[in-house]
Amino acid sequence: MNHTSSSSGMPPIQRGSMRAQPWLGLAGRLRGQQAPADAPWRASAAQHQVLPPAWEAAAQQRRHWLLFWIASATVFATALLWRAQPGAGSDVLLAAQLGLFALLFAWVSAGTVTAVMGFWVTLRGDPHALSARSAAHTVLPSDARTAVIMPICNEDVATVFAGLRATCESLSTSGAERLFDVFVLSDSSDPALRAAELTAWQALREQLHTAGRHLRVHYRWRQHRTRRKAGNVADFYRRWGRSYRYMVVMDADSVMSGDTLVTLARLMEAHPCAGILQTAPRACGHATLHARGQQFGSRVTGRLFTAGMQFWQLGEAHYWGHNAIIRVAPFMQHCALATLPGKGALAGEILSHDFVEAALMRRAGYEVWLVNDLEGSYEQQPPHLLAELQRDRRWCQGNLQNARLLTEPGLRPVHRAMLATGAMSYVSAPLWLLYVVLGAALWLHDSEIPLWSSRSVATLWVSTALMLALPRVLGLLAVLLRGEQAAFGGSLKLLGSTVLEALMSMLQAPLRMAAHSLFVLGGLTGWKLEWTSPPREASDLPWGYAAQRFGPLGLAVACLLGAVAWFAPDSLLWLLPMGLPLLLAVPFTVLSSRVGLGQRLQDAGWLLVPEESRSPSVLKQAWRYAHAPRATATPWLADLPRLAALALQALGPRHTGQGLRGEHRRQRVLQLSRTGGAAPSAAEHMRFLSEPHSLRLLHAALAGERTH
Repeated sequence: MNHTSSSSGMPPIQRGSMRAQPWLGLAGRLRGQQAPADAPWRASAAQHQVLPPAWEAAAQQRRHWLLFWIASATVFATALLWRAQPGAGSDVLLAAQLGLFALLFAWVSAGTVTAVMGFWVTLRGDPHALSARSAAHTVLPSDARTAVIMPICNEDVATVFAGLRATCESLSTSGAERLFDVFVLSDSSDPALRAAELTAWQALREQLHTAGRHLRVHYRWRQHRTRRKAGNVADFYRRWGRSYRYMVVMDADSVMSGDTLVTLARLMEAHPCAGILQTAPRACGHATLHARGQQFGSRVTGRLFTAGMQFWQLGEAHYWGHNAIIRVAPFMQHCALATLPGKGALAGEILSHDFVEAALMRRAGYEVWLVNDLEGSYEQQPPHLLAELQRDRRWCQGNLQNARLLTEPGLRPVHRAMLATGAMSYVSAPLWLLYVVLGAALWLHDSEIPLWSSRSVATLWVSTALMLALPRVLGLLAVLLRGEQAAFGGSLKLLGSTVLEALMSMLQAPLRMAAHSLFVLGGLTGWKLEWTSPPREASDLPWGYAAQRFGPLGLAVACLLGAVAWFAPDSLLWLLPMGLPLLLAVPFTVLSSRVGLGQRLQDAGWLLVPEESRSPSVLKQAWRYAHAPRATATPWLADLPRLAALALQALGPRHTGQGLRGEHRRQRVLQLSRTGGAAPSAAEHMRFLSEPHSLRLLHAALAGERTH
């Protein structure tokens, strides 16, 4: 492959195969379709190792301890609840409530035990974990080429390319830019956005060239958008995958330092059994109160969960779909995704592809690692609660789909567990609501029940609150013991910010629970799913929009609480922890979306994260470029020659002026010129942007008409 620059924005295509194996599932296994001994995934990374690695025995022991502590805590709490309820188990409703309590408490305790493990490893370290330091002396050979890809779809162009520019500049200063190529893979359907993407791509190339950088940055737009992001990435694999040994996947809001990208490639070279290496991206970038709370919680408490998962997953971690490096050849061979058979909402294209791809990579014998100590990997949180729930709507349906793969042959137990917990993270919401409904049903069933029914609800709230509070306490303690409090604004600000973030989380929990319950219902019944990216730019949420989204829910809750207050005032106290935040959903959502409020808290030192108190250079550059003055968009018909040149650079020569298609384009161009430059339809606009010849024809026709 010739890697020298050319007039085309894309390197020569080297076609490769990426065929998906059909899913067998439980039905296939019952029909006797067991995984054969020579199944495709058996030809694996085992050739690189003679004996099982030491981490497997350590992981097995740690998972046994994880299950032991979850079971112990659940049995203890459930026994307490059973003793507080005379006659529990003798009635169907009582037994159902007790079973739900056990399931929900096990779910909460799983997270708490993982956080405790993360606290331990954060302070003591882990000799079995894959560390970025292990590749410090690894030299990248000249054939270890890496593609850095950024799939985008109808994004804020200025923000996306600001982060990409900072990443490219940092990579160029790493000394290894000759081994990396960058690809922007667009699925955008808006003609104006696509024209802006072409402009921003060319500006990025010119900026790198002016600074003396030689990093190659390519741009591709898919004419036929299929399978969303996974299809976009698979399209890249089939066209250019054979040209690269590794591939780094970035999201539209990702920023990564050059040293991080080079370290990931070195880790891959040093560990030939590794198929996917996932970084732990640091959340930062937005100034709204909601985003700042999420960023702070992620850095103080969330990192314990990440470290804890690394502790018991080790080489069987999961993949988050971005800010990770992938070994290309085994991914193309083993990780293509077939459609799920059948009809209904849980059939068809796999939506949440990342967990499944990690499971398939491990099934093929390659290891999947979370590299928790690798700095220089960043992402943004959604700017407000509605944007977060918009994202969760997609993730919910995808995780419900993935539960169908639990019985797929060859998957490792830990990845089956990850598929199950992915679904449970959303199914738990309606189960919590069902628990409360069962408590109300029990009260209506027997007038003697209110005393111990109240005790059962109280037991659930208090025990769950303690389990939820423990990770926050440990996260705060870990920061203090490691002497990192200065990066969070000092000890007092750290403590106050932890309390503020906990209060915000308590207010948001019922909103998420209600929304996730609706998402699960929609995912199971086939409600239409709008697959759109969350906003990358923070802006104050309008009152009317928030009222449109949360107003009906608040009205329904007000009616419900009014009815309970009328018929059963003693039970109102137990419903207020859930009902009050739902009543205040609209003002809380609007206020937490305010950029000014979040900025004032940041200026006062509240909810600070280390990336703000000591910003890395790559983030400083990304933020500076994102806030630079933006040029006014030029109407596309007024800029045809430049767009034609950009399309030619991005696509290379295309012979679209020949045959019937060429004649059809000439006739349409003639019609447009005779109407004085009337704008074509959006579909025509997109076609023209893929055909430099047609753009030039239109420009010539319009210029001739004006001259005439």
